[in-house]
Amino acid sequence: MFANPFNRAVTVLDGRVTVHDESAIASPAMDKLVHTAVFGDPDDRDDARWLIWEIGQAVGVQPSSIHDLYLARGRGECGGFTVPAMNIRGMAYDTGRSLFRAAIKLKVGALILEIARSEIAYTDQRPAEYVAVMLAAALREGFRGPVFIQGDHFQVNAKKFAVDPVTEVNGVKQLAREAIAAGFYNIDVDTSTLVDLSKPTLKEQQRTNPEGVNISIGGEIGEVGTQNSTVEELVTYMDGFNETLKKRSPGTEGLSKISVQSGTTHGGVVLPDGSIADVKIDFDTLARLSKVAREKYGLSGAVQHGASTLPDSAFHNFPRTETAEIHLATNFQTMLYDNISTEFRNEIYEWLRENAKDERKASDTDEQFFYKTRKKALGPFKKRFWELPADVRARLARAYEEKFGFLFTQLAVANTRAVVDRFVRPVEQHRPQPHPDLAVVEAAPDDADLSD
Repeated sequence: MFANPFNRAVTVLDGRVTVHDESAIASPAMDKLVHTAVFGDPDDRDDARWLIWEIGQAVGVQPSSIHDLYLARGRGECGGFTVPAMNIRGMAYDTGRSLFRAAIKLKVGALILEIARSEIAYTDQRPAEYVAVMLAAALREGFRGPVFIQGDHFQVNAKKFAVDPVTEVNGVKQLAREAIAAGFYNIDVDTSTLVDLSKPTLKEQQRTNPEGVNISIGGEIGEVGTQNSTVEELVTYMDGFNETLKKRSPGTEGLSKISVQSGTTHGGVVLPDGSIADVKIDFDTLARLSKVAREKYGLSGAVQHGASTLPDSAFHNFPRTETAEIHLATNFQTMLYDNISTEFRNEIYEWLRENAKDERKASDTDEQFFYKTRKKALGPFKKRFWELPADVRARLARAYEEKFGFLFTQLAVANTRAVVDRFVRPVEQHRPQPHPDLAVVEAAPDDADLSD
């Protein structure tokens, strides 16, 4: 039976949580709670996730929509920064803790934690788990304020769409419902895979893109890794989107941002020796598209995916071009694999040889194959990553905190807590207690060892 790990510092009465001592939720007791939220049996897991959510509501760490901040940017009321949207794939709790430590030091409010449709599957992190872990990381480090959690690339599979469009679209809708219920109040719907470049006109190419929903939502006009987006494509997409939205959902707010392609590739281009090819990103394209998005449509600007593998010298260019948001993922995964033991890494690679062999191209070297497929091991080895030796976790924590601090500085989101507080008003939302007997379960003694 689930036991409240905070003892008398956090109490539950009639389904409401009261935090009597906030230092307790920034202690090893939170480590114990979040471990249960991920690896506990189903009932204990649900109780732990509920308690994390309600503690967040009590102290002001609440999932929120970034929509109002982005519309304010579209109106010209703020700007000069690029919001990092970071996909946390492996060792999620410790990585999240490093991220929030860096955010607190630099007074960052404008940041997004996200996970893509494909990542949810291969990292074994359903939306409810992801929200619980990110909130727990924020609470553990003493972060306060809105937490922006995003569904990234809620993507329509082009091949499946061609066979059965209704089922494929409904799959994305169902995932969005699950994610929103969990606390994802920012959704990037990606139907760029459906753009048919063989059609003779832009309107025909873009016709199958989605309608909007009442949540902070982003669209995507160019699939990352294909040809660069143009102003004409953006205008065609937005005019078609707004026309459809007006007809089918009058009065509904539309997009707050638009994702484009300007030269990057998800994960980078892997060379035969395992290194990543240099990326030539077109910042002029980003600047033009962001300007049109803001001035013509009132959006926050353009969004750049696949930016994680860019050289460090590139990141300061994003706020300079008023890029609204960039997405970062692969480099954090690379840091994780670079810091585990050779024995553990070899164990994972042997697993990939058997379980990902269908994804290997005849021309792939071992280095290319492992680099492209090792993300698929994050789910099967999730518990092992969470429970890495203390010295490895400490080394990674330092490396991640340094990396996040660098990115926050280069992207000019330091000191954005004030602008977030100006435009974003989190809404307190309470959830029903899964098992009401939680309140009367005997608490751990004061001297209990609450560490993992």
